Amino acid sequence: MRLRRAGAELVAASFVVLFQELALIRWMSGEVRVLAYFPNVVLISAFLGLGAGALRAGKRTLLWLWPVSIAVITVVTLLMARVAFTNRSPSEHLWLLYLDIPNAPVVHDVRPPIIVAFILSALSFVALGQFVGERLREFTAAGKTLWGYVADLAGSLLGVMAFAAASFTGAFPAVWFGVFLAVGAFLFPKRRIAYIAIAIAIVASIAYFERADRYSPYYALRTQRPPNAGGVYVLANGSLHQYAAPLGRGRVLTNAYDRSVAAGYPLPYGALRTPPRRVLVLGAGTGNDVVTALQHGAQEIDAVEIDPAILKIGKEMHPDRPYDSPRVHVFNTDARAFLRNSRKQYDLIVFGTLDSMTRLSALSNVRLDNFVYTVDCMRAARERLAPRGGVALYFMVGNRAIHQKLMAMLTEAFGEPPLAQLANHQVFNEIFIAGPAFEHLRSPELDAAAARILEEAAQTDVPTDDWPFLYLDARRPPAFYLSMIAVFMVLSAGALLLAAPELARDRFRGFDAEMFLFGAAFLLLETKLVTQMSLVWGTTWVTSAVVFGSILATILIGTIAMQLRPLPYGVALGGLVATLVLTFLVPSQWLLVEGLTQRLLLSILFAGAPIFFASICFAIRFRTRAESNAAFGWNLAGAVFGGLIESLSMATGIRAMTLVALAAYLASFLIARSSQTRLSSREAATGDAR
Repeated sequence: MRLRRAGAELVAASFVVLFQELALIRWMSGEVRVLAYFPNVVLISAFLGLGAGALRAGKRTLLWLWPVSIAVITVVTLLMARVAFTNRSPSEHLWLLYLDIPNAPVVHDVRPPIIVAFILSALSFVALGQFVGERLREFTAAGKTLWGYVADLAGSLLGVMAFAAASFTGAFPAVWFGVFLAVGAFLFPKRRIAYIAIAIAIVASIAYFERADRYSPYYALRTQRPPNAGGVYVLANGSLHQYAAPLGRGRVLTNAYDRSVAAGYPLPYGALRTPPRRVLVLGAGTGNDVVTALQHGAQEIDAVEIDPAILKIGKEMHPDRPYDSPRVHVFNTDARAFLRNSRKQYDLIVFGTLDSMTRLSALSNVRLDNFVYTVDCMRAARERLAPRGGVALYFMVGNRAIHQKLMAMLTEAFGEPPLAQLANHQVFNEIFIAGPAFEHLRSPELDAAAARILEEAAQTDVPTDDWPFLYLDARRPPAFYLSMIAVFMVLSAGALLLAAPELARDRFRGFDAEMFLFGAAFLLLETKLVTQMSLVWGTTWVTSAVVFGSILATILIGTIAMQLRPLPYGVALGGLVATLVLTFLVPSQWLLVEGLTQRLLLSILFAGAPIFFASICFAIRFRTRAESNAAFGWNLAGAVFGGLIESLSMATGIRAMTLVALAAYLASFLIARSSQTRLSSREAATGDAR
């Protein structure tokens, strides 16, 4: 009976862990806008807190710290939301506008909120990690270590599914916090009244200070009508993201801002010899590009937008109501996925201002829009062009490096340099046009300039699907990232020593290097597969939720299989090595087959096989641990390390992370073999002495 109770508590605690983790990532990013660019900070800190807590299992309970730490996070986050954290030098993490808090105090550094979020988030998971670790110990004492791990995985999977449902319904953060705090009450059989009082205060505070009008699966969104202008601002996480502009013919624009916006959108159409009949708009947003296409005679417009809430804002609030036109067909999906699945030919393909303000996944350093701005995507767009079609790409370019990358990728995709128009039109400042539709604009002067452009393009790190980092100046992690990694390494080492001070006294004899390497390797493998599957199936939130849930389900199946029908470690390791090598050698483009069923089967083999064998290898070694809580803790500490070194993909590319994961798994095997050899030698020596 006691073990059954421990299993129920373990499922509940693991549900809370996953749901809280996802809720903090979304809510803190919406309040403190710099965190939207670094959601993996919260994820990595969660691993750290859980690992440190698991190492504390058996010591004085810290469960009281959990609701208190959530209350502290709530207060500090709401305070930081009223401060403008920015920086003086242009880089990807500084595209932050504080339009909604014009009189806020300004801090010329974005590091403080990131470090504060890391520390507070880690603290909020320590007590939960200790709770989970202690329940795992109960299963180990009963000789059922893996069944305890199964309960942990089941709770985690339920947490992912529940948060996906909350995202689907557009629930607000007060609901998110209410869900995991309500489940958390199960962990407090005593002092429940005090817990409920704190939980109510937290939820009430979040609801009271809510500023968003609606929540999409990607952003906290708010609309605002600017003074002396006829359009509507769309604020994402508080920052200006889009402007639904009055562009319709016959409008009298009384302010310079609207006139500037209206003058920019039609420029590519004016360069065409004939009006385009069929137009594709990627990143249609609230509808500015759609209005422009309608005004210039397009008979059929396919408008693609990834964010359903932004589409709804466009339908309800755009001054020109472009989505009401029967000539417009709306697709709520990812731009790459649409290009891949469509077989239509277009006279004009428009890349709207679809640069994102968040990451593809909390596991990754890849932004939501990164796979759009790659040479592979530009080639896919070229394939969808009619024989005399063209491409127009609008962008707010922040520095010379981004300009060169856009020029280089279009040059490589189309075989000649694009034409570029540089002028500030408020929501974009450059327009690139390429393709046969614009060939008549070329002149001897432009051809002479093309040689210089080609030379620059040859020296530029062109973004590809394997290295999709448009916003990096060069093929290496920026100094900013390296400095933050160093800070997190120091904080993580300090936290682990505080959680297990005996490590220093015993010269780190309690350090479980094998479990640590398992954690690092799996995090790298998971990140790489989530990123690649998003490329194959689209970078929508549905894809991310399904892939992440599928990974947990695969681990759960593998662990249960090990309980019912054990597999030799050598066989499991051989399968893991073989599938890792295969996923490294096989480009993800090979998975882009025509049939949905065939693509699904290939994806399962590509992503599911290494995850399955990795889970079996972990289960085999995990069940040999006398202290499962410590093994669990060191495994999570390894995940922290893996999350931090994932930034190496900025230099090596995404596929190379497979080799790093493979090296970690092989190192763990050598450690296990060395330990078994030493144990056999000691047993032999003991036998000889007898």
